[in-house]
Amino acid sequence: MILYNITIIIDDAINEEWLNWMNDRFIPEVMDSTLVVSKRLLKVLDSPNEGTTYCLQFVIDTVGNLKDFQENHIPKIMDLHAAEFKNRFVSFSSLMEYVD
Repeated sequence: MILYNITIIIDDAINEEWLNWMNDRFIPEVMDSTLVVSKRLLKVLDSPNEGTTYCLQFVIDTVGNLKDFQENHIPKIMDLHAAEFKNRFVSFSSLMEYVD
């Protein structure tokens, strides 16, 4: 199992708007790919950054599905996110593998 994590730091002024968009648009679009086994949205409580930091985590069961997700699904939805919240967030992604 692989954990695909997207950390997003958003301006505090758009927190509610961003959360609504994530729950109404971003997450459903990702889940429609059928490549994601489960998802989780977390708020970082002790972030040293200005703004609010969230971690959006998607569990993907195989390397093949991860490759498909990275090549065919996440770029499109990240582009929509960038257009919707232009200049009001920063983000980065990371991959983790379950070992236990």
